[in-house]
Amino acid sequence: MPRDLPIGNGRLLLAFDRTYTLRDVYFPRVGQENHAQGRLNRFGIWCDGEFAWFSDEGWERDLRYEERTLVTDVRLHHPRLGLTLVCHDAVALEHDLWIRRVTVRNERPIPRTVRLFLHFDGYLWGYADGETVYYEPTARALVHYKGKRYFWFSGWAGDRPGYHCFACGNKAFRGHEGTWRDAEDGVLSGNPIAQGSVDSIGGLELVLPAGGEGKATFWMAAGLRFADVYRLHQTVLQLGPEALLTRVRRYWQSWIEPDPPGLVSLSPTLQRLYRQSLLILRTQIDEGGAILAANDSDILQFGRDTYSYVWPRDGALIASALLDAGYPELARRFFTFIGDLVTHYGFFLHKYNPDGSAGSSWHPWAGPTGDLQFPIQEDSTALVLMTLWDYYRKTRDLELLRGLYSSVVVPCGRFLASYRDPVTGLPAPSYDLWEERRGIHTFTVAAVVAGLRAAARLARIFGDDQFAEGWDRAADGIRAAASRYLFRTELGRFARMLTVDAQGNVEPDPTIDASLAGLFLFGLFPARDPRVVATMQAVEERLWVKTPVGGIARYEDDYYYQMSRDIERIPGNPWFICTLWLADWHIARATSPAELARAQELLEWVAAHALPSGVLAEQVHPETGEPLSVSPLSWSHGTFIATVLRYLEREGQLAAAGWPSFLAP
Repeated sequence: MPRDLPIGNGRLLLAFDRTYTLRDVYFPRVGQENHAQGRLNRFGIWCDGEFAWFSDEGWERDLRYEERTLVTDVRLHHPRLGLTLVCHDAVALEHDLWIRRVTVRNERPIPRTVRLFLHFDGYLWGYADGETVYYEPTARALVHYKGKRYFWFSGWAGDRPGYHCFACGNKAFRGHEGTWRDAEDGVLSGNPIAQGSVDSIGGLELVLPAGGEGKATFWMAAGLRFADVYRLHQTVLQLGPEALLTRVRRYWQSWIEPDPPGLVSLSPTLQRLYRQSLLILRTQIDEGGAILAANDSDILQFGRDTYSYVWPRDGALIASALLDAGYPELARRFFTFIGDLVTHYGFFLHKYNPDGSAGSSWHPWAGPTGDLQFPIQEDSTALVLMTLWDYYRKTRDLELLRGLYSSVVVPCGRFLASYRDPVTGLPAPSYDLWEERRGIHTFTVAAVVAGLRAAARLARIFGDDQFAEGWDRAADGIRAAASRYLFRTELGRFARMLTVDAQGNVEPDPTIDASLAGLFLFGLFPARDPRVVATMQAVEERLWVKTPVGGIARYEDDYYYQMSRDIERIPGNPWFICTLWLADWHIARATSPAELARAQELLEWVAAHALPSGVLAEQVHPETGEPLSVSPLSWSHGTFIATVLRYLEREGQLAAAGWPSFLAP
């Protein structure tokens, strides 16, 4: 189930599913230690002897953010109960606090009493055992703790703060479902403590006038000690929940300004999605610089692992988008984070945890004969160098570069230049960007050339001309080898991959793959090169999903989350990044407004398949358009931001060249 509404501050990240139920709680790092583990942390309401959880059927839901903010704007209507709820959630900026403000509207012409219940299904440190929850009577709060992890829950409705009712209990043990069951009659047991595998629930009561409304506030504080969460509770009481919500609103409204030049030329839908993509992307970035791929724990049900890792490739491309969007500090933090992670071989590993430790991997260190085999996606190393040069070129941040030159640029440049296939002169085999097959990949070749060019430019800054000349020669050789081996006259286009056997025979893989866009994205060949044109036309013709949903698949017969074996009609599920790469090609080759129009259509396709909140998944169902795999995917949002900026730049260039201006007056 997608995460429609992530909110966070770089330390505390919360994610709500499409029913507006809290499913993920990360602290103290974004993407590391999920204290909810994807379980239902329920919110419910009792009225007139009836009860409904937000996760139940019967609700009409509209899940969005307030415009230009990371404050939620959720509207929930329950016709049978005759109630409408308006909810605003935010994570505070300086404080690790979640605040939920709820307005309940009574749609009936009689006074009514309602009770609101917030449930927490604790999995502190990521597992259920050994946890304690207790009622703290002086503050009328519930406290969960295990080791140096504390979570404090309280609320305010009426004359003084604190829960009106509560219960602590056990769950997933000896038949106990959890304290949430205790709430369904509208009355809680008041059990003051539980230990082991525990959950808790607290309630607030409102008396609603006929046709009127009432307000209630809930909050959760996260900390490493009891003193931390108690202090945060006092902060809420002193400043007031509404003042904290206002501070969050104003901050994000200021953070998202100003719009890039020309954004007004796009449709209001695209403008909103651009801004919201930046905000949503910000929730997926740890304050230590780690740019997480995704933090949707539902993926655990697919492969018993998550996307809560830093892929150097994804992080570099997203950092590049953030840099172009006007957020160089976030790019700088990423380079500071990744600067210590280069191996002694001179490459980055498959992926990393948010604290910089090595992430899980399925790439082996041993080849088929038992010899050492590097378990890498070489494009990741190359794209970090490419983006680092871009960062320096745009910021002139020589101080950062000085700290990274010897530890990152030199070893990575040496590796890229030397890790070559002896038969073709192309980069030696590594895993592709899809992490599925090992070989010599066109996407990787293009990235390596860009990485070597970047390394050479950076080396000249420090007077290492010998390095620079060697790396440029290596880039020239690889580019020439790409023309010789990767372009296949028998296909009339580039192959996505080559394999070289022990006898030196070169075998091309003719599968059409959206990642062939790397040919022009990384500057290996111009977008209008006839060979690139033929390749990208094949991508558009063959990989376009021929259903009303549309969009571009990753490659022919893509097996990942495959929904149909009708390959001619549905070559694979449409991916946002792949569709945006096609838009990038139309932008890069455009010499007139007519040629640019297709790119705008593809951008509108992305907006049409985003969730109402603006969240972009990894891929969508080819028949229904529903989100598939993780959601939100940081790479989807980063690519959308980058494509919009490229579109605006090209539009401006065409206007400057004398074409009728697209820009609104």
